[in-house]
Amino acid sequence: MDREQLISDLKNKIVAALNLQGVSPDDIGADAPLFGDEGLGLDSVDALELVVMVEREYGIVVDESDNRGENFSSVAALADYIESKKGK
Repeated sequence: MDREQLISDLKNKIVAALNLQGVSPDDIGADAPLFGDEGLGLDSVDALELVVMVEREYGIVVDESDNRGENFSSVAALADYIESKKGK
């Protein structure tokens, strides 16, 4: 899967896994913040669900030592993180 496909796949899975009402995958900018008042405005509960989804769907283990704030800051950052973990 190339990077653009991964980003599209992530957007779809984020909307489905977090049950985001009124949000379509096309509404999510690849570089838009996932957390905070800008972007999607996800919270800490959403963060845990996101970690579970990434581990289940992409077969990687999200280490506590990984900087989740940075790696999960946007869909593009998450795609980079998944690609780096899959490459190991």
